[in-house]
Amino acid sequence: MVSTVSAAPKQSSGQASSLQYLAEVTADTSPNQNLLPLSADVNEQDHLVIGGCDVVDLVKEYGSPLYILDEHTLRTACRQYKTSFAKHYPGESLIVYASKAWNCLAVCAITTQESIAIDVVSGGELQTAIAAGAKGNMLYFHGNNKSIEELTLGLGAGARIVVDNWHELQSLNQLAADAGKTATILLRLTPGIECHTHEYIQTGHIDSKFGFDPDQLEEVFDFIAKQTSNINCIGLHAHIGSQIFELQPHHDLAEVMMRWFQTASQYGITIKEVDIGGGLGIRYTESDDPPSIDEWAKTVCESMVAVCEANDLPLPKLLCEPGRSMVGSACVTAYTVGGQKTVPGIRTYISVDGGMSDNPRPITYQSLYRVLAAGKMSAPLSETVTMAGKHCESGDVVIHSASLPPLDSGEIVVVPATGAYNYSMASNYNRVPRPAAVLVNNGQADLILQRETYEDLVRHDRLPDALKP
Repeated sequence: MVSTVSAAPKQSSGQASSLQYLAEVTADTSPNQNLLPLSADVNEQDHLVIGGCDVVDLVKEYGSPLYILDEHTLRTACRQYKTSFAKHYPGESLIVYASKAWNCLAVCAITTQESIAIDVVSGGELQTAIAAGAKGNMLYFHGNNKSIEELTLGLGAGARIVVDNWHELQSLNQLAADAGKTATILLRLTPGIECHTHEYIQTGHIDSKFGFDPDQLEEVFDFIAKQTSNINCIGLHAHIGSQIFELQPHHDLAEVMMRWFQTASQYGITIKEVDIGGGLGIRYTESDDPPSIDEWAKTVCESMVAVCEANDLPLPKLLCEPGRSMVGSACVTAYTVGGQKTVPGIRTYISVDGGMSDNPRPITYQSLYRVLAAGKMSAPLSETVTMAGKHCESGDVVIHSASLPPLDSGEIVVVPATGAYNYSMASNYNRVPRPAAVLVNNGQADLILQRETYEDLVRHDRLPDALKP
């Protein structure tokens, strides 16, 4: 356990300091609109505090790199989603956590405790969610190429299976028949709505690997209508992208999905659930200005109500699948500074003990982040440096233009907004062990992911007898 006494020192005069990131964090703020977790503070030692725990002390106890997950921020996001949908939607609704953002026992357990369902995209994610306490109709199984083993696992768990294509639909129909069960499914369809986001994470336009093409819709419904003993289609699903700041595409999606709803009814299929996916963005830098959770929910809910009223349709059970906006802002990653290199007239590099293996987003998506001096929160940001990772790649740069005070080897820096697609996409590149993660709340820190060891890295290696020394 690591605890702290919170008492912020005065900010230094002159240049801005890392304290600027704390100024906007308020209890009633939507988590996705903050760079730091809601519990962020600074103590008498001028150290960053998350969840009542001194970040510098956390690194001393658990090492670095270190993911630090604030339980309060994660639970607040869960509750804001539920409260907003209850306020803006007169029908039944369900929030489903898109666990690909960060799937581990602790995160799945917290969302399950908050009565949030869990969206999984692999057998491993499904097994983790089940082990964390998620059950049956609180599990939604996605993916564009589920194996027979995975479909069997989902069917046995009683999960809602989000069917992505003909091969999967026909395979699941046969599996259900062989097992004497009825598979409960939603159909994923591509709505033809494209958002302004990175091309690698666009999923809503027609040219996508995900979902049935709308031109196949009548043929699909006809097939399902003839397989009622094996297939029970209760819902429709669509997803238009990720890290979205625009609200209009979500407004348009409601009309598209309810047209599909009407088509299904023509084949005697009663659609009870409509899942509009997720995609709400978060703040990674000062220039990011995402809508709040409540603003997003209001648009989604009111759009669905308006379309249903205009077409005299019953309100379906409305589902959404936030991932990044639920967990992204709840976590920071702490690093220890190592060596420095100045290229005269060009730049200064400072190296940290992590990089692309614990956060592949900068090198993969050219994603931008900010950084704080965890042990010098009020020190003026007098230097502009390139914060480099430790891996053997020239492109392993965490932040290209980082504003920091002068730092010595051994000091701690923190990168905010690393809860989504950081640990979940982490690798062992260069045979670097994946970091530990701690859950912090009210001054207590609990280990939720143990740091890998070198022994872990060779655990699954096999050396043929002829190669043994």
